[in-house]
Amino acid sequence: MSFESMKSQLSAKPGFIAALDQSGGSTPGALGHYGIPESAYNGDDEMFRLMHEMRVRIITAPSFTGDKIIAAILFERTMDGLVGDKQVPAYLWEDRGVVPFLKVDKGLEEEVDGVRLMKPIPDLDPLLARAVKLGIYGTKERSVINLANQEGIAAIVTQQFDLARQIAAHGLVPILEPEVLIKSPQKAAAEAILRDELARGLDALPGDYQVMLKLTIPETPDLYVDLVRHPRVQRVVALSGGYTLDDACTRLSANHGMIASFSRALVGDLKVSMTDAEFDATLAKAIDKIYQASTTKS
Repeated sequence: MSFESMKSQLSAKPGFIAALDQSGGSTPGALGHYGIPESAYNGDDEMFRLMHEMRVRIITAPSFTGDKIIAAILFERTMDGLVGDKQVPAYLWEDRGVVPFLKVDKGLEEEVDGVRLMKPIPDLDPLLARAVKLGIYGTKERSVINLANQEGIAAIVTQQFDLARQIAAHGLVPILEPEVLIKSPQKAAAEAILRDELARGLDALPGDYQVMLKLTIPETPDLYVDLVRHPRVQRVVALSGGYTLDDACTRLSANHGMIASFSRALVGDLKVSMTDAEFDATLAKAIDKIYQASTTKS
Protein backbone atom coordinates (compact mmCIF):
# COMPACT_ATOMS: atom_id res chain seq x y z
CA MET A 1 0.00 0.00 0.00
CA SER A 2 1.28 3.47 -0.86
CA PHE A 3 1.32 5.91 2.05
CA GLU A 4 2.08 8.81 -0.29
CA SER A 5 -0.87 7.97 -2.54
CA MET A 6 -3.11 7.81 0.52
CA LYS A 7 -1.73 11.13 1.77
CA SER A 8 -2.41 12.79 -1.57
CA GLN A 9 -5.99 11.51 -1.54
CA LEU A 10 -6.63 12.65 2.05
CA SER A 11 -5.07 16.06 1.47
CA ALA A 12 -6.75 17.11 -1.74
CA LYS A 13 -9.33 14.76 -3.22
CA PRO A 14 -12.99 15.85 -3.02
CA GLY A 15 -15.16 13.54 -0.97
CA PHE A 16 -15.84 12.50 2.60
CA ILE A 17 -14.90 9.92 5.24
CA ALA A 18 -17.23 7.08 6.20
CA ALA A 19 -17.21 6.37 9.96
CA LEU A 20 -17.81 2.63 10.39
CA ASP A 21 -16.38 2.39 13.89
CA GLN A 22 -19.26 1.74 16.28
CA SER A 23 -17.89 -0.52 19.01
CA GLY A 24 -18.60 -2.02 22.41
CA GLY A 25 -21.62 -0.40 24.03
CA SER A 26 -22.81 1.29 20.82
CA THR A 27 -22.96 -1.94 18.82
CA PRO A 28 -26.37 -3.21 20.08
CA GLY A 29 -27.95 0.13 19.20
CA ALA A 30 -26.40 0.12 15.74
CA LEU A 31 -27.57 -3.43 15.11
CA GLY A 32 -31.03 -2.62 16.45
CA HIS A 33 -31.36 0.30 14.08
CA TYR A 34 -30.26 -2.01 11.26
CA GLY A 35 -33.10 -4.36 12.21
CA ILE A 36 -31.31 -6.95 14.35
CA PRO A 37 -32.63 -6.88 17.95
CA GLU A 38 -30.58 -8.07 20.93
CA SER A 39 -32.82 -11.13 21.16
CA ALA A 40 -31.40 -12.30 17.80
CA TYR A 41 -27.92 -13.08 19.15
CA ASN A 42 -26.17 -14.43 22.23
CA GLY A 43 -22.94 -12.95 23.56
CA ASP A 44 -20.35 -10.56 22.23
CA ASP A 45 -18.83 -12.89 19.66
CA GLU A 46 -22.14 -13.36 17.85
CA MET A 47 -22.94 -9.65 18.17
CA PHE A 48 -19.64 -8.60 16.63
CA ARG A 49 -19.99 -11.24 13.89
CA LEU A 50 -23.31 -9.70 12.88
CA MET A 51 -21.80 -6.21 13.02
CA HIS A 52 -18.94 -7.34 10.80
CA GLU A 53 -21.40 -8.79 8.31
CA MET A 54 -23.21 -5.44 8.23
CA ARG A 55 -19.98 -3.55 7.61
CA VAL A 56 -18.86 -5.96 4.91
CA ARG A 57 -22.23 -5.49 3.20
CA ILE A 58 -21.65 -1.74 3.27
CA ILE A 59 -18.08 -1.70 1.98
CA THR A 60 -18.79 -4.26 -0.75
CA ALA A 61 -21.87 -2.41 -2.03
CA PRO A 62 -21.33 -1.07 -5.57
CA SER A 63 -21.77 2.56 -4.45
CA PHE A 64 -19.09 2.35 -1.73
CA THR A 65 -15.99 3.42 -3.68
CA GLY A 66 -13.21 5.98 -3.59
CA ASP A 67 -15.03 8.08 -6.17
CA LYS A 68 -16.84 9.89 -3.36
CA ILE A 69 -15.64 8.20 -0.15
CA ILE A 70 -11.98 9.04 0.34
CA ALA A 71 -11.51 7.12 3.62
CA ALA A 72 -13.22 4.91 6.18
CA ILE A 73 -12.71 4.66 9.95
CA LEU A 74 -12.77 1.10 11.29
CA PHE A 75 -13.31 -0.58 14.64
CA GLU A 76 -10.38 -2.81 15.72
CA ARG A 77 -12.32 -6.03 15.07
CA THR A 78 -13.22 -4.78 11.60
CA MET A 79 -9.55 -4.01 10.87
CA ASP A 80 -8.67 -7.58 11.87
CA GLY A 81 -11.55 -9.08 9.86
CA LEU A 82 -11.78 -10.33 6.31
CA VAL A 83 -13.68 -9.58 3.13
CA GLY A 84 -13.57 -13.00 1.50
CA ASP A 85 -9.93 -13.98 1.96
CA LYS A 86 -8.55 -10.41 2.10
CA GLN A 87 -7.92 -8.24 5.17
CA VAL A 88 -10.39 -5.36 5.37
CA PRO A 89 -7.77 -2.53 5.15
CA ALA A 90 -6.23 -4.10 2.04
CA TYR A 91 -9.67 -4.61 0.48
CA LEU A 92 -10.65 -1.00 1.11
CA TRP A 93 -7.55 0.47 -0.50
CA GLU A 94 -6.76 -2.04 -3.24
CA ASP A 95 -10.31 -2.91 -4.33
CA ARG A 96 -12.25 0.24 -3.44
CA GLY A 97 -9.71 3.08 -3.41
CA VAL A 98 -10.73 4.02 0.15
CA VAL A 99 -8.06 4.93 2.74
CA PRO A 100 -8.37 2.90 5.99
CA PHE A 101 -8.24 4.48 9.47
CA LEU A 102 -8.52 2.79 12.88
CA LYS A 103 -10.46 3.93 15.94
CA VAL A 104 -8.13 3.52 18.94
CA ASP A 105 -9.96 5.03 21.94
CA LYS A 106 -11.43 2.62 24.50
CA GLY A 107 -14.28 4.61 25.99
CA LEU A 108 -14.71 7.64 28.23
CA GLU A 109 -14.16 8.58 31.85
CA GLU A 110 -17.00 10.06 33.91
CA GLU A 111 -17.68 13.77 33.36
CA VAL A 112 -15.41 16.20 35.24
CA ASP A 113 -15.30 19.97 34.58
CA GLY A 114 -17.92 19.56 31.87
CA VAL A 115 -15.92 17.06 29.79
CA ARG A 116 -15.27 13.33 29.49
CA LEU A 117 -11.65 12.43 28.92
CA MET A 118 -10.61 9.21 27.22
CA LYS A 119 -9.95 6.20 29.37
CA PRO A 120 -6.37 4.83 29.32
CA ILE A 121 -5.65 2.78 26.20
CA PRO A 122 -3.81 -0.40 27.24
CA ASP A 123 -1.31 -1.91 24.81
CA LEU A 124 -1.64 1.02 22.41
CA ASP A 125 1.86 0.69 20.92
CA PRO A 126 1.37 -2.98 19.92
CA LEU A 127 -2.01 -2.06 18.41
CA LEU A 128 -0.45 0.76 16.40
CA ALA A 129 2.36 -1.52 15.21
CA ARG A 130 -0.22 -4.09 14.04
CA ALA A 131 -2.20 -1.36 12.30
CA VAL A 132 0.88 -0.27 10.36
CA LYS A 133 1.49 -3.84 9.19
CA LEU A 134 -2.12 -4.12 8.02
CA GLY A 135 -1.84 -0.94 5.93
CA ILE A 136 -3.76 1.47 8.15
CA TYR A 137 -3.07 5.11 7.29
CA GLY A 138 -4.17 6.82 10.50
CA THR A 139 -6.20 6.64 13.69
CA LYS A 140 -9.12 8.33 15.41
CA GLU A 141 -9.48 9.20 19.11
CA ARG A 142 -12.74 10.52 20.63
CA SER A 143 -13.42 12.48 23.80
CA VAL A 144 -16.50 14.53 24.70
CA ILE A 145 -17.24 18.14 25.69
CA ASN A 146 -20.56 19.05 27.30
CA LEU A 147 -19.98 22.46 28.90
CA ALA A 148 -18.00 25.60 28.09
CA ASN A 149 -15.50 24.99 30.88
CA GLN A 150 -12.05 26.40 30.09
CA GLU A 151 -10.14 23.99 32.33
CA GLY A 152 -12.04 20.96 31.13
CA ILE A 153 -11.65 21.77 27.44
CA ALA A 154 -7.96 22.54 27.91
CA ALA A 155 -7.54 19.11 29.55
CA ILE A 156 -9.35 17.44 26.63
CA VAL A 157 -7.10 19.12 24.07
CA THR A 158 -3.93 18.33 26.03
CA GLN A 159 -4.88 14.65 26.20
CA GLN A 160 -5.72 14.60 22.49
CA PHE A 161 -2.36 16.07 21.48
CA ASP A 162 -0.41 13.84 23.88
CA LEU A 163 -1.98 10.78 22.28
CA ALA A 164 -1.45 12.21 18.79
CA ARG A 165 2.30 12.41 19.41
CA GLN A 166 2.40 8.73 20.42
CA ILE A 167 0.44 7.78 17.28
CA ALA A 168 2.55 9.92 14.95
CA ALA A 169 5.69 8.21 16.27
CA HIS A 170 4.47 5.07 14.47
CA GLY A 171 4.14 6.96 11.20
CA LEU A 172 0.35 7.10 11.42
CA VAL A 173 -1.80 10.23 10.95
CA PRO A 174 -3.94 10.93 14.05
CA ILE A 175 -7.47 12.27 13.84
CA LEU A 176 -8.20 14.26 17.00
CA GLU A 177 -11.91 14.11 17.87
CA PRO A 178 -12.93 16.35 20.79
CA GLU A 179 -16.68 16.11 20.19
CA VAL A 180 -18.91 18.92 21.45
CA LEU A 181 -22.30 17.36 22.17
CA ILE A 182 -25.04 18.73 19.91
CA LYS A 183 -27.35 18.91 22.95
CA SER A 184 -24.86 20.88 25.04
CA PRO A 185 -26.59 23.86 26.66
CA GLN A 186 -23.41 25.86 25.97
CA LYS A 187 -22.51 24.49 22.54
CA ALA A 188 -21.46 27.73 20.82
CA ALA A 189 -19.40 28.93 23.78
CA ALA A 190 -17.71 25.52 24.14
CA GLU A 191 -16.84 25.53 20.44
CA ALA A 192 -15.20 28.96 20.68
CA ILE A 193 -13.01 27.79 23.56
CA LEU A 194 -12.19 24.57 21.72
CA ARG A 195 -11.13 26.45 18.58
CA ASP A 196 -8.66 28.57 20.54
CA GLU A 197 -7.26 25.60 22.48
CA LEU A 198 -6.80 23.58 19.30
CA ALA A 199 -5.01 26.49 17.61
CA ARG A 200 -2.59 26.71 20.53
CA GLY A 201 -2.00 22.98 20.43
CA LEU A 202 -1.34 23.02 16.70
CA ASP A 203 1.10 25.92 17.00
CA ALA A 204 3.03 23.99 19.67
CA LEU A 205 3.27 20.67 17.80
CA PRO A 206 6.81 19.27 17.72
CA GLY A 207 8.33 17.80 14.58
CA ASP A 208 6.83 18.28 11.15
CA TYR A 209 3.95 15.81 11.01
CA GLN A 210 0.35 16.72 10.25
CA VAL A 211 -2.84 15.81 12.10
CA MET A 212 -6.50 15.79 11.20
CA LEU A 213 -9.37 17.19 13.26
CA LYS A 214 -12.85 15.69 13.58
CA LEU A 215 -15.24 18.25 15.04
CA THR A 216 -18.93 18.73 15.64
CA ILE A 217 -20.49 21.00 13.00
CA PRO A 218 -20.31 24.40 14.74
CA GLU A 219 -23.19 26.72 15.57
CA THR A 220 -21.28 29.60 13.96
CA PRO A 221 -20.56 28.84 10.28
CA ASP A 222 -16.85 28.81 9.38
CA LEU A 223 -15.83 28.96 13.05
CA TYR A 224 -13.02 26.52 12.27
CA VAL A 225 -11.84 28.00 8.98
CA ASP A 226 -8.49 29.08 10.46
CA LEU A 227 -7.91 25.50 11.63
CA VAL A 228 -8.68 24.27 8.10
CA ARG A 229 -5.91 26.55 6.82
CA HIS A 230 -3.37 25.67 9.53
CA PRO A 231 -0.18 24.18 8.00
CA ARG A 232 -0.16 21.32 10.53
CA VAL A 233 -3.70 20.21 9.61
CA GLN A 234 -4.19 17.73 6.78
CA ARG A 235 -8.00 17.90 6.86
CA VAL A 236 -10.85 19.06 9.10
CA VAL A 237 -13.80 16.67 9.06
CA ALA A 238 -17.23 16.96 10.62
CA LEU A 239 -19.06 14.40 12.73
CA SER A 240 -22.82 14.16 12.44
CA GLY A 241 -23.25 13.87 16.22
CA GLY A 242 -26.89 12.77 16.12
CA TYR A 243 -28.14 15.29 13.57
CA THR A 244 -30.35 13.78 10.87
CA LEU A 245 -28.77 13.32 7.46
CA ASP A 246 -30.59 16.35 5.99
CA ASP A 247 -29.79 18.60 8.96
CA ALA A 248 -26.14 17.53 9.09
CA CYS A 249 -25.69 18.16 5.38
CA THR A 250 -27.36 21.58 5.56
CA ARG A 251 -25.15 22.61 8.47
CA LEU A 252 -22.00 21.23 6.85
CA SER A 253 -22.70 23.11 3.60
CA ALA A 254 -22.19 26.41 5.46
CA ASN A 255 -18.67 25.51 6.62
CA HIS A 256 -15.98 26.03 4.00
CA GLY A 257 -13.12 23.56 3.99
CA MET A 258 -14.85 20.99 6.22
CA ILE A 259 -15.82 17.61 4.83
CA ALA A 260 -18.07 14.99 6.41
CA SER A 261 -17.06 12.02 8.51
CA PHE A 262 -20.55 10.74 9.20
CA SER A 263 -21.63 7.52 10.88
CA ARG A 264 -25.32 7.40 11.79
CA ALA A 265 -26.20 9.94 9.11
CA LEU A 266 -24.57 7.70 6.49
CA VAL A 267 -25.98 4.29 7.42
CA GLY A 268 -29.09 5.23 9.40
CA ASP A 269 -31.57 4.20 6.69
CA LEU A 270 -29.99 0.81 5.92
CA LYS A 271 -31.91 -2.30 7.00
CA VAL A 272 -30.93 -5.96 7.11
CA SER A 273 -34.23 -6.87 5.41
CA MET A 274 -33.43 -4.90 2.25
CA THR A 275 -32.56 -6.65 -0.98
CA ASP A 276 -29.04 -5.96 -2.21
CA ALA A 277 -30.44 -3.58 -4.81
CA GLU A 278 -32.50 -1.69 -2.23
CA PHE A 279 -29.56 -1.60 0.15
CA ASP A 280 -27.20 -0.13 -2.44
CA ALA A 281 -29.75 2.39 -3.71
CA THR A 282 -30.35 3.64 -0.15
CA LEU A 283 -26.63 3.83 0.55
CA ALA A 284 -25.95 5.58 -2.76
CA LYS A 285 -28.57 8.23 -1.99
CA ALA A 286 -26.91 9.03 1.35
CA ILE A 287 -23.43 9.02 -0.23
CA ASP A 288 -24.52 11.48 -2.93
CA LYS A 289 -26.10 13.83 -0.40
CA ILE A 290 -23.06 13.79 1.92
CA TYR A 291 -20.67 14.21 -1.01
CA GLN A 292 -22.56 17.28 -2.21
CA ALA A 293 -22.51 18.82 1.28
CA SER A 294 -18.76 18.15 1.53
CA THR A 295 -17.82 19.56 -1.87
CA THR A 296 -20.38 22.24 -2.73
CA LYS A 297 -20.36 25.21 -0.38
CA SER A 298 -22.71 28.19 -0.37
